[in-house]
Amino acid sequence: MTGRIEFIWTIATDPLALPLVEDLSREYDERYGLNDGVPSSYELHRYPAELFSAGFGGAFLIVLCGGSAIAGGAFKRIDDDTVEIKRVWTHADHRRQGLAKQVMTELEHEASLRGYRRVELTTGARQPEAVGLYLSIGYTPLFDLDGDLEEIGYLGFSKPLSLVDGVAVA
Repeated sequence: MTGRIEFIWTIATDPLALPLVEDLSREYDERYGLNDGVPSSYELHRYPAELFSAGFGGAFLIVLCGGSAIAGGAFKRIDDDTVEIKRVWTHADHRRQGLAKQVMTELEHEASLRGYRRVELTTGARQPEAVGLYLSIGYTPLFDLDGDLEEIGYLGFSKPLSLVDGVAVA
């Protein structure tokens, strides 16, 4: 990775977010194919973009390097205490460099600063790298890790947040 890394809080419809959404769409469709005749990438359009904006209690983060999106993620409000992290992504050329972990740290910190005290998220059975990431950063699986992950389908996780000197901690 060459160039300066920038963390940009924006909105889901920002043109800077387009590579994230397009690449996630491609990856979901490659990994999961059709679900009842519907492309798996439909998941990315299940929620209106505004739910990931500050006005609705959400946030959208893009990580730029040399002006190009290389990672990102978002959260949306579930209730006064809880957010759901979604759209965590790292460009294939920049994986295995700790960017997803940085994105998660930034999202958790922002959620905590906004007064949220709990994070939830889901990933799919065919995303073992995501499962490994969430377990490594303190998320509790809401499913049997020894179960048949394909049969379980959506793999839920949760994590409490708290503030210590203005910094989110697990």
